[in-house]
Amino acid sequence: MDLEEDIRSLQLDSAEDINGVVNPEDEKPDVDKMDEDPKQEVQAQSVEAEPKAKVKEILSVQDEEDEQMKKRHLNVVFIGHVDAGKSTTGGQILFLSGQVDDRTIQKYEKEAKDKSRESWYMAYIMDTNEEERVKGKTVEVGRAHFETDTTRFTILDAPGHKSYVPNMISGASQADIGVLVISARKGEFETGYERGGQTREHVQLAKTLGVTKLLVVVNKMDDPTVNWSKERYDEIESKMIPFLKQSGYNVKKDVSFLPISGLMGLNIKTRLDKSLCSWWDGPCLFESLDSIEVPMGDPKSPFRMPIIDKFKDMGTVVMGKVESGTIRDGDSLLIMPNKDHVKVVAIYIDENRVTLAGPGENLRVRLSGVEEEDILSGFVLSSAANPISTVTEFVAQLQILELLDNAIFTAGYKAVLHVHSVVEECEIVELLQQIDPKTRKPIKKKVLFVKNGAIVLCRVQVNNVICVEKFSDFPQLGRFTLRTEGKTVAVGKITAL
Repeated sequence: MDLEEDIRSLQLDSAEDINGVVNPEDEKPDVDKMDEDPKQEVQAQSVEAEPKAKVKEILSVQDEEDEQMKKRHLNVVFIGHVDAGKSTTGGQILFLSGQVDDRTIQKYEKEAKDKSRESWYMAYIMDTNEEERVKGKTVEVGRAHFETDTTRFTILDAPGHKSYVPNMISGASQADIGVLVISARKGEFETGYERGGQTREHVQLAKTLGVTKLLVVVNKMDDPTVNWSKERYDEIESKMIPFLKQSGYNVKKDVSFLPISGLMGLNIKTRLDKSLCSWWDGPCLFESLDSIEVPMGDPKSPFRMPIIDKFKDMGTVVMGKVESGTIRDGDSLLIMPNKDHVKVVAIYIDENRVTLAGPGENLRVRLSGVEEEDILSGFVLSSAANPISTVTEFVAQLQILELLDNAIFTAGYKAVLHVHSVVEECEIVELLQQIDPKTRKPIKKKVLFVKNGAIVLCRVQVNNVICVEKFSDFPQLGRFTLRTEGKTVAVGKITAL
């Protein structure tokens, strides 16, 4: 941890030098420095153009930014079957951490009652659009922010319904931690978990999309059919563990289980009352989230930010999560694959303007030098000196999960490729070799086709140029999933470009 803090403090110091702010208390940019450095001049001019009052404001903002930057930032994605209570739990977290006031909650309660859906009012905090409220289903990935003492979190509330899995993929691909919400209610856990339930598919996707740590939250423990029963909790845990192992999680190191009630807000911010549940003496949800160690991207490596969304707002604004490197006000960057040269005009984290941002942050970046219509989601904002690779073909190691109706997987197989924020049709051009799952060594025999469960090295071709990296260089930009007709058929990592 100390090492990370050192790196952060170094970043902050260098940030202050760069911005020509020697000491926030002085409240004056250092004029001598400006003559030496052209970058400083640009900033000086832009500051001059604004009224003087604003300069003071910017400088006092600087102190707050440093405060914020000291906290680490993590993206948490809520995944799980439809109706497991993801949005409700997310809403409850926001309510308990003081992000939503009582009046708003009362308004939602009334609205839910009018729709005769009383238990949904907490979910309304996350599910903001009308369609989601009427059906009680999350469609888009909801976003919200909350803080604990050591960490700033962004909640990504992913849809659980199977027709919205592509939306869930875009949510999970930005996440550092997954919270898998499971309903303990009789029958609900079973439907979510059995073949065709979303619990399984979500876990497999989360693993491939780089969600390395998983918190399995057993929700609805207050339900009359469960009533905080230890037997039910243990049964769910014992069924989930083998499956999590099979999906590639190291259960001892990367997964933790805990019981909660999302609707009642129990075991979320404070630990459970012994009178309610005598057998649980583990941490509550906030403590578990705080204690998770997640390796951060490298702030020194070349800058990469896949673009997930763009809009017009006094210029072109792009949104995304920084996967590696650091971005600063005034940087000159490239938008790949179109090689558009752009300049960073402003950087926002949540609603706050900042001067620099490192790996793991969700940003909105205002750019000059590019039109909004020239950007597509899946493009990558990347460092000009060391831009991201652009390809139409790559070699990848694939693991086949389940093919539709026992189809066979051969050259000529077509699917939809999801890699970071890219969604692109692709075709398998040739199978290079099959890998023995036990020994992880290539099998000598020439492969013409493979079936479910196989691991295979193959060449993949896409219709349009996409931005990807080798998995070994940038894990988040080198792992992908293949889907056909709404089902995930394979997951893989790019081994050569």
